[in-house]
Amino acid sequence: MTLGHDLTAWFSHLNETTGVNFTIVYDSYDRARFLNGLWLTLMISGVTIAGSVLVGIVGAWGQMSRLRWVRGIVACYVEFFRNTPPLVQMYFFYFGLSALLPGTRNSLGFEKPLINGFTWACLSLICFAGSFNVEIFRSGIEAIPSATTEAAESLGFTRLQTYVHVILPLALRVCLPALTNNLVNLVKTTTLAYAIAVPELLYVSNQIWSDNENVPEMMLVLFVIYIALVGILVFAMHAWERALRRPGLGT
Repeated sequence: MTLGHDLTAWFSHLNETTGVNFTIVYDSYDRARFLNGLWLTLMISGVTIAGSVLVGIVGAWGQMSRLRWVRGIVACYVEFFRNTPPLVQMYFFYFGLSALLPGTRNSLGFEKPLINGFTWACLSLICFAGSFNVEIFRSGIEAIPSATTEAAESLGFTRLQTYVHVILPLALRVCLPALTNNLVNLVKTTTLAYAIAVPELLYVSNQIWSDNENVPEMMLVLFVIYIALVGILVFAMHAWERALRRPGLGT
């Protein structure tokens, strides 16, 4: 017998003898939907991390704009998404904005939303975490001496070139610890997608423990998986921080 078969048989026997019921190991149906939920959680985390960092970079650039209206738009965005609960924001996107968009029809002729729950969840979380990332990158930029910017401009760099090639790399070294904390919170906040019926990890786990009445076992699995996900993210960010470390600024 293979190791996988032995493992499923052992967990099935464990359930029969002790009542400790990890159905995701020995039941193929529960295992499939649990893995699908885990994969969706990973997708949401990856998309929102990349999107929120990009929003933070662009927003910090907008705060440096010479145009007052650009700075005003960025300031309003930051204040709105930083000062309202992320669950309310997700409901606003999914139930508010979605209702204003035209629907489409599937192959059976039934109407469905133009944008699905997964996309709304990602957009909502990107806007939420991005508002904090704007301020994080701004704090890093303000830590860069003005003489550095003046030196780059004296060499013929445009404002955009100075930002991309000089200011941003230096600021990143300063703000990486704060950025790491925000991205960790973002990964944990992905569970809010449960509220709009996105079948991510918490959603499918709730279905599994409702079907099998194995709440303690599934909660234990959830704790372990999220500790692992956050641990991997923190390890990667710390490795990146060490790779960027140079004598002088940000050390």
